[in-house]
Amino acid sequence: MDFLTLTSPLDMHLHLRQEAMLKAVAPLSAETFAGAVIMPNLVPPVDSLERLQAYREEILSACGRKDFAPYMTLFFRNYTREQLEAAREHIIGIKLYPAGITTNSDGGVSQIEEAEPTMRLMEELGIPLHVHGESNGFVMDREAEFLGVYRHLAKTFPKLKIIMEHITTAAAVELLDEYENLHATVTVQHLLITLDDVAGGMLNPHLFCKPIAKRPEDRTALANAALAAHPKLSFGSDSAPHPVHKKECCGCAAGVFTAPIALQILTGFFDQNGALDNLQAFISDNACRIYGVTPPKKTVRLQRSPFVIPAKYGEVVPMWAGQEIPWSVTAVD
Repeated sequence: MDFLTLTSPLDMHLHLRQEAMLKAVAPLSAETFAGAVIMPNLVPPVDSLERLQAYREEILSACGRKDFAPYMTLFFRNYTREQLEAAREHIIGIKLYPAGITTNSDGGVSQIEEAEPTMRLMEELGIPLHVHGESNGFVMDREAEFLGVYRHLAKTFPKLKIIMEHITTAAAVELLDEYENLHATVTVQHLLITLDDVAGGMLNPHLFCKPIAKRPEDRTALANAALAAHPKLSFGSDSAPHPVHKKECCGCAAGVFTAPIALQILTGFFDQNGALDNLQAFISDNACRIYGVTPPKKTVRLQRSPFVIPAKYGEVVPMWAGQEIPWSVTAVD
């Protein structure tokens, strides 16, 4: 197969930032994706309906097109029933960050027990919970240590839809099948790289992200689930733009930028593994079913034709900058 058509691709985990960065990167996602779940860890965080509505308008203005749906999330805090009822029709879910675990998460949750009253309300109102699932332990063990929290929440709130965001381990893949109300997203980078690619030779800051890439056996488990279009797994890029001076420095910012190249890379990956027929489900159909969304109609056509990833998009260096990949986007309708 030398051509592929994808219908309404979705990115179920995306960072768009603010101000100049928002204006630079939002059009790159809107060009090929029909919609995306927008993360709320801004400064200040998106933790009110008023703030959320204003941010949504900023995103739409930056995109400059009507065929891209920003699916908005609130930053987790303790909300009242009235606040949740007012926000419900405007959000796809609420994103929980453990305090201090990633970029702009200092205002996150310190004790899960303190968050449970809001989770109970979310369960009653049918609002999904999105979770950055890491402890503050040794960096390679953080996701594994958090899996017990997922089990606790899945059992305590059996009707609460819980999204394990950007999973990175074989153990998390196995957990998907233990509880009906658990779902997950996975990124481009975690399907393709391990920690060795980040720090095994010369340090590559543009592959450094949180959760950090793990072991080969973890990558294999993630890849197998994605290539099989596991029905509870969706694509979420976790594309996280930082200007080059924030990446190539001491105190390197965490985040891999893949938004404008994700579809091309994924098509090559699924093609290489003989699974192109499953890409539509992974990139859109699963998410539509899990979240109950109907995205704008957008058709993306790709061709087996070499594409050289740009060295930079504005001030942001993408994953695999300067490398040639085998598939290109040829048309978007």
